[in-house]
Amino acid sequence: MHRIVLGVVWVLAVLVFPRPLVGAELVPSLGADRRVRLSWTDTAAGLVLETSADASRGPWTPLDGAEAASVTDGSRVTTTDLRVSLDARFYRLRERGATVPSAKGLAYDIGTPLWTDLFVDAMAGDDDHDGSTRDRAFRTLEAAWRSLPEGEQRRATRIRLVAGTHRGAYLEDRRGTQELPLLIEPADGPGTVVFRPTPEGDAGSLQFLHCSHVYLQDFAIQVDGGDGLHWEGCDHVLARRMRVRSRRSEGQDETMKVNQCRHVYIEDCDISDAGDNCVDIVASQHGHIVRCKIHNSTDWGAYIKGGSAYWVVEGNEIFGCGTGGFTAGQGTGFQFMVPPWLHYETYGIQVVDNVIHDCEGAGLGVNGGYNILMAHNTLYRVGSRSHLVEFVHGRRGCDGGAAADCQPYLDLGGWGSTGEEEAFIPNRNVQFIGNLLYNPPGFRSAFQHFQFAGPVHPPAGSNAPDPSRADDHLVIRGNILFNGPADMLLGTESDGDGCQDGDCTEAKIRAENVVNGPEPRLVDPENGDFRPVPGGWVSTMSAPDPRDFSWGDAPVRPTIPPGATDNTVLRDHSGALRPRPSPPGALLP
Repeated sequence: MHRIVLGVVWVLAVLVFPRPLVGAELVPSLGADRRVRLSWTDTAAGLVLETSADASRGPWTPLDGAEAASVTDGSRVTTTDLRVSLDARFYRLRERGATVPSAKGLAYDIGTPLWTDLFVDAMAGDDDHDGSTRDRAFRTLEAAWRSLPEGEQRRATRIRLVAGTHRGAYLEDRRGTQELPLLIEPADGPGTVVFRPTPEGDAGSLQFLHCSHVYLQDFAIQVDGGDGLHWEGCDHVLARRMRVRSRRSEGQDETMKVNQCRHVYIEDCDISDAGDNCVDIVASQHGHIVRCKIHNSTDWGAYIKGGSAYWVVEGNEIFGCGTGGFTAGQGTGFQFMVPPWLHYETYGIQVVDNVIHDCEGAGLGVNGGYNILMAHNTLYRVGSRSHLVEFVHGRRGCDGGAAADCQPYLDLGGWGSTGEEEAFIPNRNVQFIGNLLYNPPGFRSAFQHFQFAGPVHPPAGSNAPDPSRADDHLVIRGNILFNGPADMLLGTESDGDGCQDGDCTEAKIRAENVVNGPEPRLVDPENGDFRPVPGGWVSTMSAPDPRDFSWGDAPVRPTIPPGATDNTVLRDHSGALRPRPSPPGALLP
C-alpha cells in the first residue's frame, strides 16, 4: 500500500482482487504538475483502475475517458489522473470481471471461463484475417461475430477491441451459455475504445438480436441519434461500466433499449443524452439497473414497462430529465407484450436507494404497476413543471390498429384492446416508504406534491378491472416532503383525484409522513453530496420497514409466476449498512 500527502490531497493506492495476482502492484506518484500518476504491470490486460472519494464507502468508478490519460509500454501501464481538484481521492486495481458488491450484492457473476480470444483492430485489422492475434485482427466487430458459429457456442469467446474508434455492428443469433459466454471488451484497458458513426453512414450503434450470455464492459458508444445500445429477444446479457450516449432532441432517440428479453443486467454505467428516454425496457423479465448515472433526456430518464417483471433499480443517480426521473410502467402497444405478463405494465419492481435530482417532471412514478416498492430514495429539485411523484394508470392500446396481433392476447385474458391507446391499467400493492423529497427554498413543484389518478372505466371487453384504480392498496408512509408553501396541495383535493379512501387518504398521508415541516438540510447537494447534515433532525426520523411482497392476488388468466418477496433494504446508496429502523432517504447522515 502506498500513500502520498500534499496539502489536502490524500492518495491511497490499494489492490482489490478475489485472488492474488502475481506481479500486480499499483504505484502512485505525484508529478510537478500536481497530477497523480499510477503505474502497474498488467501482463494479461486483465486489471481495471478505479477511483473513489471515500475508500470505505465508495462508490468506486473506473478512471478513464476525459478524466485520465494512459500510456502502455508492453505490459506496463501508466495512467495520469487529469482531474485538477484537490479533493481526497483513492485508487485501486480490480481484476476485470470480478464480482463487485453493491447495496444488495447485485453484480452479475460471469464466472471464470477459459477464454479463446479474438482481436478486432479498427485501424490495422483486416476482415479476411482470423482474429487469433493482434497481428491477425479483424477490422470490424461484425466480422469477428460472423466468425462464430450460429446458434449455441462451443467455446467461451472474448472479443478484444484494440484501442481506437470502431464502427457499429448488427449482431444476431449467437448463443453463449453460463459456462461458454461471449465477452466484448477493450484489449488495452477501460476507456480506450469508442463506437462512433462513420462518414460512410454507419450509425455507430450496437444492435443485438436473439443472443444469449453476451457481456459488454468498459467501452463507450457515442451516436448522433437513435438507439446507442439495443437488445432484442436476448437473454442473460450484461452491460458493465459502459458509457453510452445518444442525442437529446425532439426525436425518438433512446440511449439504451431493451425489449422482449430476460435476465438483463446493467451495472455501473453512464447512460445519457436521449430525445426520448435514456433507458427504455419493454416486455423484459428479470434484471437489475444498479449504480448507474442516467441523465439528460427529454422524456423519462428510465422506465420499465410493457409487462416487464422482477427488476431491481438500486443505487443509481438520475438527473437532468424532462418528463421525469424513473417510472414503473407507462404505456405499451398490446402486441409487443409477452405472455403470460399481459395485465399490468410492471410486476415486482424494487426501486431503492436512488438519488434523483434536477428533473422537470416527477422524480418517480408508478403507471400501471403490481407489487411495486419505492423505498429510501432521495428526490431533489424535481417537479418544476408538474409534481414530485405520480401514481396514475398505465396506457394500453393496439399500435397501428393491428387488431389481428392484439386479439390473441385478449383471448388469453390479457388486459388491452384492439383500438387506440387509453389510460386504464391499474396499480395494485404499491409501497412508497422512507423517501426524502426535498425542493429547497425558491424551487417548488408547479402544482402539488403528488398526482393520484382517480378511478376510470376501461374499454368494454378489455378484461381489465372495472373500475380501474391507480391507488388500490397504495401505502405512503415514513416519507419527508419539503416542497413549496405550507398550503401546497397534496393531490387529493380536486374532484376526480384518487386516494379518497382505504389505505391512502389525505388524512393518513399527513399523519404518517412529514409534509412541509422543518427543512431537511443536505450536506452539499449542489456539488453532489446528498447526505442529510449529520446531527440534523432527519437522522432522528425512523421510516417503517416495507412489507414483503405477496403474490396471492396476482392475475390468474393467464397466471404469472410469482417473484421475490423480500423487501428488506439492507444498505444505503453508498453501501453503508442501514440501522433498523432507518431514516428516510437514499443516504444515511
